[in-house]
Amino acid sequence: MQLLTRSEAAPPPRQPRLTLGLATSPAEVREVQRLRHQLFIEAMGLSLPRLGGGLDHDEYDEVCEHLVVRDDITSEVVGTYRVLGPSAARRIGAYYSEREFDLAELAELRPGMAEAGRACVHPDYRSGAVITLLWSGLAAFMAREKCRHLIGCASISLADGGNNAAAVCQSLQASHLAPLGCRVTPRVPFDAPVTMPQQEAWVPPLIKGYLRGGAWVGGAPALDPEFHTADLFMLLPLARLERRYARHYLRGEGAQ
Repeated sequence: MQLLTRSEAAPPPRQPRLTLGLATSPAEVREVQRLRHQLFIEAMGLSLPRLGGGLDHDEYDEVCEHLVVRDDITSEVVGTYRVLGPSAARRIGAYYSEREFDLAELAELRPGMAEAGRACVHPDYRSGAVITLLWSGLAAFMAREKCRHLIGCASISLADGGNNAAAVCQSLQASHLAPLGCRVTPRVPFDAPVTMPQQEAWVPPLIKGYLRGGAWVGGAPALDPEFHTADLFMLLPLARLERRYARHYLRGEGAQ
């Protein structure tokens, strides 16, 4: 694994010491795919024929770079994000998001647009340290590739019939909608339930992370019938990163 950075402070006894790096071998990529399968497939109770051998994989894994957070004590992969730069997107022909959204309005941004996807953190490591390291890796990748925008799909479960997804999408489109000229169109729109109870929206942590960084919601949500989710297109201009993110993520080891 190519080392990017370590958590700087010595952890308390029995607490994990986390290392952020890039997968540099097929074996490490399989570790990433195994964690994704455990959390995306097994935990969700899905049965997808194309995902055999206990691995979540697709053709994008071959061209993406894979951020890996590892527990140094157990050597276990506990977090991952895969990243697709503009040159790799040109090689494979499209960004992954284009399966779900028409990105025609973003044509001028494509030369400096990176895509993050398949965010995954082991349930035992969701205190915040892992996702913080993953975001530092994303910022380092953008700095290295000279990218000015980060895009990605963020999913909301439809296990409750779509009520929470509808509430989240309605709220975020009202408060965080991208400006005209930076919006996308879902290929298969998510339709909110006809009758929806009044409820407070529960925003998934991944979406909260995007919003804290200054991301916009690119428009109406798309339906992902395979994973049974409503997906929002997120667009994060590097210039909008909050000061606490930019100074932490784009300096020192995080930008190497």
